[in-house]
Amino acid sequence: MTDLVRQEIAATADTIVVKIGTRPLTGDDGLLDEARIALLASEINALLDAGRRVVLVSSGAVGAGMGQLGLKNRPGDVAHLQAVAAVGQSYLVQTYNRALRVHNRHAAQVLLTADDLDERTRYLNVRNTLVSLLEMGAVPIVNENDTVSVDELLTTFGDNDHLAALVTNLLRAPLLVILSDVDGLYDGDPADPGSQRIELVKKIDSGTMQLAQAHVAGLSKGGMASKLRAARIATAGGENVIIASGKTPGVLGRIVAGETVGTLFLAQGSTITARKRWIGLTVQPRGYLVLDDGARRAIETSGRSLLAIGVTETVGDFAKGDVVALRDRLGQEFARGLTNYTADELRRIQGLRTEQIAAELGHCPYEELIHRDNLVLTG
Repeated sequence: MTDLVRQEIAATADTIVVKIGTRPLTGDDGLLDEARIALLASEINALLDAGRRVVLVSSGAVGAGMGQLGLKNRPGDVAHLQAVAAVGQSYLVQTYNRALRVHNRHAAQVLLTADDLDERTRYLNVRNTLVSLLEMGAVPIVNENDTVSVDELLTTFGDNDHLAALVTNLLRAPLLVILSDVDGLYDGDPADPGSQRIELVKKIDSGTMQLAQAHVAGLSKGGMASKLRAARIATAGGENVIIASGKTPGVLGRIVAGETVGTLFLAQGSTITARKRWIGLTVQPRGYLVLDDGARRAIETSGRSLLAIGVTETVGDFAKGDVVALRDRLGQEFARGLTNYTADELRRIQGLRTEQIAAELGHCPYEELIHRDNLVLTG
């Protein structure tokens, strides 16, 4: 069955980011299912033949490495996990490339860390590389660089769902398709016969998030909660998202035909500028500021800049020009922005009137802690 809204979205999706998880790519034995990858490559080729551009964010490196090394269980320590990913990543990309070469297409490996997107120049370089690959007709195979990404160093995206959302925003791709082991968001446990798949989500709110049953099992790193967080990032940037089953034959073709496959999450409002999506949706904040109610209202409803008098607490160690999150007195983040002052300076001037800053610091280079042009609402 087709749907007019989905048909319109599909018709305008000239660039599609496809994210596929570990489970649709591997069998019960942990080995890559090369037949499934061949089918996926065929579906991607059909999209390319139709004039669309496709970026694939693929999980499966750790699972592939486990299969190659004969491991039955996912390693528990970082060093061995990264080593397994290094073995698996090369095998994964080789498998994609073989499958795409059947259609005279090329796979292009792109490995990223969070730092690559946090720093503005590197962020733009990644975008330029991906755009150039798409212009050449290649299929970028994007994955987190698991061999060097570590949570403790804040260089990890957390999971490939998050990475796919960031790539979608980076390219301003109209559609993100997340292929999972379930065929969408359900109103209950997907294993319960009484649960129903939700076909359309107009806005991701707290009620939507409560439907997710996050789990980490076997080879998979994420769960539905991870996919909903990714969908929230992409839709906030003005893109549409579909979560569907990665094991359904012809799923990509059915999606671009406008069929009611999976769960569709609608874009929220108009798209935002590339610079503001980098500030508000991509960069990991280096700290956060707690604001009083008046400052929050001034930013949210009046579009004002942030002044020192509205800050009640400064948390973190950050430099001038870093991205910081803005939270209300209950700890809820509602905005992000580029700070004009360091964390140490902010601790000295928080709560002060603008005319008092020079007396405290010896100078007042900026009246605003964060200028409204460098602020993005995220709540």
